[in-house]
Amino acid sequence: MNEYADLLIIGAGPAGMSAALAAAPSGARIIVLDDNPLPGGQIWRDGPLARLPNQARKMRERLHTHSNIHHHAGTRVIACSGPRQLLVEDADHGWLIGYDKLILCTGARELLLPFPGWTLPGVTGAGGLQALIKGGLPVQDQRVVIAGSGPLLLATAATAKHSGADVLHIAEQASSSAVAGFALQLPRWPGKLLQSFSLFDRHYHTGSHIVAALGNERLEGVRLRKQGKIVELACDRLACGFGLIPNTQLGQALGCALDGTALAVDVWQATGRADHYAAGECTGFGGSELALVEGAIAGHAAVNNTAAARHLWPRRARWQRFATALNRAFSLDPQLKSLAQADTLVCRCEDVPYAALAGHTEWRAAKLASRCGMGACQGRVCGGALQYLFDWQPSAPRPPFSPARIETLMCLDDTPPA
Repeated sequence: MNEYADLLIIGAGPAGMSAALAAAPSGARIIVLDDNPLPGGQIWRDGPLARLPNQARKMRERLHTHSNIHHHAGTRVIACSGPRQLLVEDADHGWLIGYDKLILCTGARELLLPFPGWTLPGVTGAGGLQALIKGGLPVQDQRVVIAGSGPLLLATAATAKHSGADVLHIAEQASSSAVAGFALQLPRWPGKLLQSFSLFDRHYHTGSHIVAALGNERLEGVRLRKQGKIVELACDRLACGFGLIPNTQLGQALGCALDGTALAVDVWQATGRADHYAAGECTGFGGSELALVEGAIAGHAAVNNTAAARHLWPRRARWQRFATALNRAFSLDPQLKSLAQADTLVCRCEDVPYAALAGHTEWRAAKLASRCGMGACQGRVCGGALQYLFDWQPSAPRPPFSPARIETLMCLDDTPPA
């Protein structure tokens, strides 16, 4: 089974849904791919214990009202099989999708920094814990410590408390002055100000960061540096997240340029490759509001409705100012680069310690010498950590981008020569 789309959208989070809805009135055949079972992305992840916002529900309903929008759930991009053609796979089979225009809404993933004990059972990412709880993980009466940086810590704490966990400590590495300065700007975005009140937690401590996870067979406690002093807490779960990393791998494979760690786009959300757009957190972290307006601009631009796209520029600029204030306030303290010890694993898939990497000067040499990044996650975890620790730029991925069945890869034999 092969398909064709006038407009192919990769990712069905806020940006992807917004892009599809903006482009739908044009009558173009739109295909939306996403590896989750339902639209919403990570921020609007569904599950037995999830509380889906009304906005997400309404956008899902609107997607179903457009007969020209076709949504493929549980579907991953495996390879670029030719000019404007992708090889994709779901749980049942693989097939080729050709397209005229494409919008990348591939989102972001958590930055996980290595520290002693971070591989112990019971230690997860902050967003990872939130997703597990929404998916039904029982945390009733469990003692939870949350550490890292950014608003996701408070959102994770709220999710955990709602499910009956005892949140002992929220360790925010940013200074009290930086967080206070950001809070003073929130009246410029009233919705965010109200949200901050609902997320307030008395266990939130600034100038505090993880030093080590303690335990033998599994997590038993944590060691924190709180305002310069070392403290230890017994706990059952530790959730750490040090911000987000844009998912740029597919964009890089398609030949789209980077701006820092994110995909570079112009005022129309267009990348440097003709007819290829990007929106949402793959172009930089700014929250769901920015992702929604960027997606809408990309959707309008992709179907040549430039007037509608231009009309949204002021709204995008407003949320870009919020993103700038947020990212400045929660920028990472350089001392976090010294959390890992010589024997701390950096690449968990291939059991590569920090000492095996510290003597190299770039990603490729370290990879060839140690197999770092060559395991099951293909550098999605350790790659971000090494980019932060050593300023190494990961190379563009090689296909297959995800594990795939042999039958799916055989579809490439049907691809006409370029």
